Parts: sequence; C-alpha cells; structure tokens
Amino acid sequence: MRILLIEDEMEMAAWLVRALKQSHIAVEHAADARMGKALLASGTFDVVVLDLQLPDQHGFEWLRDLRAKGQHLPVLILTAQGSLQDRVQGLHRGADDYLTKPFELPELEARLVALHRRSQGRAQALIQCASLRFDSNHQTFWLRDAVLTLTPREHAALEALMGRIGAPVSKSRLAAKVFPQDSSAGPDAIEQVLHRVRRKLQGSDVHIVTVRGLGYMLEALPAAQDDHAG
Repeated sequence: MRILLIEDEMEMAAWLVRALKQSHIAVEHAADARMGKALLASGTFDVVVLDLQLPDQHGFEWLRDLRAKGQHLPVLILTAQGSLQDRVQGLHRGADDYLTKPFELPELEARLVALHRRSQGRAQALIQCASLRFDSNHQTFWLRDAVLTLTPREHAALEALMGRIGAPVSKSRLAAKVFPQDSSAGPDAIEQVLHRVRRKLQGSDVHIVTVRGLGYMLEALPAAQDDHAG
C-alpha cells in the first residue's frame, strides 16, 4: 500500500512517515497542497491522508478539486478540526473517512487498510464530476442534491461521457451506446440527444464540450466560472 500524506506540521509528518514505514506502508510526504498535487500527478497512490489547515489551500478545497477532476482515490482527512459539522462537511465534500487529532497509530493503520481494501474489492459505485454524480448501483444521476431526470437515450449518452471524464468520446462510440439497435440513426441524431442533455446541465458546474475531430467530453467548469454563472 502506498500513501500520500499531505501535512504541513513537519514533526507530525516525520513521525507518521517513520511509523507507517515500520508497518511496511510506503509513504510520500507533501508539506502543502501544491506539492500534494504534484506528487499525485507523478505517481500512483492507494490512499491520501489529508490535513485541512494547509498553508496554501484549505484541505476541503484541495479535495473539491480532486473530485471535480473525476478522481476517486480514497481520502482520509486527518485534522484537529473534529466538530460534528467539520466531519459532516468533509464527508459531503468527498472524503471517505475522518480521523481527528490526537489519534492512536493502530487506528489510523486500520482505517488505511480498510479504505484500501474497500477500493480494491469492488468497482467504483459512485462516479462524480463536480456536482454531477452517477450511482451505478441504482443507475441514477444526481445534479447537486436532486435526481436528474433523463430519457433512456440521454441517460446512455451521459453515462458514456461520465465513464471518461476529461477525455473525449468519439461520436461513433456515443452512437453505439445511444442507438445500439438502430443503425439507421442519422449523423445528427447523437447531436440532438446531447443538445437535450446540455440543456438539463445548463446553469450547473459541469458541461459537455465538443472536441473538434475527436468527439465530446464531459468536464467540470472552473470554480470562478461556475461562481459567475451561478
């Protein structure tokens, strides 16, 4: 198991790195949010241990950015902010677990192992792009806190795009998902379906973009643009 520890308290970080390595858990340490993003982009990790009070960005914002990119890496928040409101807010923002300081090392190790086992043991049931979520267990889309009502063809198109967040999906592949038994569907048919989906996403923090020559892509809007739109 390989852990990314994002913690600005150097004594705490050094102790954790030593202790976890003694338990045969590999650890990479980042002292701030920017370093955490760089390490995450350059390596593969099984779990992120995230402090909230970072010098350059609040941990909740770091977590929001991670989930907005469609990354489902398990995140355990490790912080002195242990109020019920903080814990609830962290879980709502995409955290998988929450442990408050001070803590016992065996409990942290047990939680890390559980998160890793859970992520390895089953397919990702919930896919998220900004405030758009897809629950594959119930085949339901949620936009913010409401169910997104879609026709079967709109659902098929959005599910195909949701499976490749931030990467283009070709028109032919979308057509195969949306019109699996209708080879007579014209070239404009998929565009009509996507037009209807775009209208239902209008005003939210996620949109469908056309990538010339490659197809269509689902992506989250930048935070500033979303604030302006809202």
